[in-house]
Parts: sequence; structure tokens; C-alpha cells
Amino acid sequence: MFMKGMIMGGIFCLVLSLLASFNPSTEHTTEDHHHHHLQAPSKDELKHFSHSQMEDLSNQVRVYCIIMVQPKILVYWAAAIHTWSKHCDKAVFYTSEASKALEAVDLNEKDDWARLRKALTHAYENAGDLRWFFVAQPTTFAIIENLKYLLLTKDPNEPFYLGNAAKSGELDYVVYDSGIVLSYEALKRLVNVFKDEDKCPERGGSLWNVGEEKQLAMCLKYTGVFAENGEDIHGKGLFNSKSVESLISDSMQANPTNVVEGCCSDMAVTFNGMSPDQMQVMMFGVYRLRPYGHDFHDLLLFDPPVGSNND
Repeated sequence: MFMKGMIMGGIFCLVLSLLASFNPSTEHTTEDHHHHHLQAPSKDELKHFSHSQMEDLSNQVRVYCIIMVQPKILVYWAAAIHTWSKHCDKAVFYTSEASKALEAVDLNEKDDWARLRKALTHAYENAGDLRWFFVAQPTTFAIIENLKYLLLTKDPNEPFYLGNAAKSGELDYVVYDSGIVLSYEALKRLVNVFKDEDKCPERGGSLWNVGEEKQLAMCLKYTGVFAENGEDIHGKGLFNSKSVESLISDSMQANPTNVVEGCCSDMAVTFNGMSPDQMQVMMFGVYRLRPYGHDFHDLLLFDPPVGSNND
């Protein structure tokens, strides 16, 4: 009886510790937040939550999509409007100049870095109760539900800055082509450091010849926010700078006996470099195609935004 009690007590403590570690409202200090690899929770871990807890989690992760566009790539802009962006809780297109064809926030700015700064500031000021921000280019295809799953147990009041993390010298940054994710706290710090021209100049200075993805990382670094790599539970990257076709082609050469496993995570969040037609095909494959006789019983359901008319 004594041994049985010890075992049961140990199991009870384990369950409590798991629940505590995956509580999105748990507060952490900045010092605790220095992990470079950020993983999505496993389905086994989610089973420890009650049904009501699961509903609360699925409803609280809401994403503001910041999509940077230009009139010269109007066809990609249109594709993003009619495909993946419909799954964002709020999708706002930011353009370098006005276009009569499609609706967007005209930033009237030619410089890429200055335009991105203005878009991020506008998003911060108009976010309402949204606490996660996803920055993308129109050539990027995103599966927002997988992004929400990655962020499910993360606290937006912590300074998260993540995506496909890369390194340039001593600087860790998130690759722009793969999409960039910022928590509310990270964006708040970023908007504040924008005001400091010595640390984060808008034009000129040491940042002038550096791409906007590295400029963003440098400014965030001044605020104590560092790039993190989004991964699944197997360590596979979730943010891809290549298209599905390119990734499969690469895998066929590197892993000819196991192409699918060698290609990409089945919880991938982004792909890049696809044509507008390929984006439409992706929408069909991701949201509509289902093999007859197979049911998908996911533990979570991310409801589409009201009025989004999405797939």
C-alpha cells in the first residue's frame, strides 16, 4: 500500500507540474526567456487539459497579420487576399504606394526598412485585443491554424520573436521570407526603441546597408529580445523559406528512400516562393482535400474569424 501511495502521489505531482508548465498565464521573467529553440506542444501534453481549458486556449490565441505589399506585385497581393490571409483574425495589407485595385494602408514610403517600421507601429496602435503579430510578404503562404498551435501555451506578455532563425556573424535574426512572429510585449519594446535614433535609426547610420530582417533583429536585441527558431516536437523547422515543391525536390535528392519525412514538418506554418496558382492549390490541399474513410479528431478547433468566408 505504501509503494502504491508513493506511485500515485508521484503521478499526481507530475500532472500538476505539466499543467503549471503549460499555463499560458504563468509569468516568467526576462532572464528565464533565453531559449533559442521554441517548440509546439505535443498532443500528449494537451491531453492533460480539460475541455473548458482547451476551449479557452483555442479562443485566446488570435493573430494580427501584417502583410507587406507593393502595386508592382499585384497578382501576389490578390492571391494572399483570397487564400491564407482569410484565416487571420485581422489581416492588414501595407503598401508602398496607393493602389486603386486593392485595399491597403498606404504608407507612402519607398524604403523597405522605413516602411516596415511604419507598418509595425500602425499594427501596434490598432491591434485592439489582439496579442500576436505575424509579418509576411505576399509571396509567403501561411497556415495560421498551425501558427496558433505553436503559440498555444505561450504568453504574449513575454517578449517572443520567432520564425526561421538564422545567424549572421554574432547576430541571430528571423528570416523575413519565412514570416516573422512577434508577441505583444516584443512589439511594444520594438515600437519604443524606434524612438531612439542612436539604437535604432530609421535612415542612415550603421544600419543603412543592412536588410530589414537584420535591422529588425538589431533593434530588438537592444531591448533584450532575441530570435527563436519555431520547431515541432521532433525538432523540424516550421517556417520555410522555400516552396513545397522545392522542399520535396531537395528531399528526393537527400533522402530518396524517405522523401516525406525528409521534407518538412506536418505542422509547418509557412512556405515561400510559390506562384499565385500554387497558393490556390495549397488552399485546396490544406483546407478541403480529405481521404474518404479517414476522420480527423484534433483536440483543438480554431474557429475562423467572423465574416471571413474562409475555406
